Amino acid sequence: MIDRSHDLPIAVQARELGISRGSVYYEPRPVSDADLALMRRIDELHLKYPFAGSRMLRGLLAGEGIIVGRLHVATLMKRMGLEAIYRRPNTSKPAPGHKIYPYLLRKLPVTRANQVWAMDITYIPMAQGFVYLAAVVDWFSRRVLSWRLSITMQADFCIEAVEEALARFGKPEIFNTDQGSQFTSIDFTTVLLDRDIKISMDGKGAWRDNVFVERLWKSVKYEEVYLRAYETVSHARASIGRYLDFYNERRPHSRLGGKTPDQTYFNQPLLAAA
Repeated sequence: MIDRSHDLPIAVQARELGISRGSVYYEPRPVSDADLALMRRIDELHLKYPFAGSRMLRGLLAGEGIIVGRLHVATLMKRMGLEAIYRRPNTSKPAPGHKIYPYLLRKLPVTRANQVWAMDITYIPMAQGFVYLAAVVDWFSRRVLSWRLSITMQADFCIEAVEEALARFGKPEIFNTDQGSQFTSIDFTTVLLDRDIKISMDGKGAWRDNVFVERLWKSVKYEEVYLRAYETVSHARASIGRYLDFYNERRPHSRLGGKTPDQTYFNQPLLAAA
């Protein structure tokens, strides 16, 4: 984006691109061990109290003897991609050039596989550092159709996951996401629009709109991620992959009548208990 060899001054290039000049000169520093531990605890608290913003989280941490400023909590939440989830009217601000699509699922009965797919991103702590997990989920069956890990929250790994799901399972009628810049980007929405898939986006901070994916994240973290200390990204990828295979193939869901996501997605009968 910024061409340091160009005749146009960097300040002018930054202004034309709509970015801060200071960010051009910023050199990222590794996250400290203390912040990594704090980020993991914030992630755990966010799963328990998704309505908690930086002020409340600071108070919850203080109650555990962890003294940290509210602004620092807010900074870490932003880095992790976390946001208190409650409705706030007229706060939707798409990235420049990005379109926000209406929410299409309100009062819509979801009665079959491939009617609605959803996608989201979550933060995954490791022994040192962290990664982001993106997954495409079939709403009706809760089946994870595809997933990717990434060290950044750019749109590329989301697009890869969507393209894999489309190649393997056909296409949904509706694809639902939140209003994150990854999902409102032209590159991402073009993948869906080119296939005549209707795009649906959650209301800003409306947790009920994508609740099935939020439930998936809770299962992934409490049944897999928080039990591990991934040493490398490849270790995280292999271990999470094994868990998601178990989640799809063997883990029964009460809301699916005791069936697994695979049994529901592929319309298989419920196996009799041995």
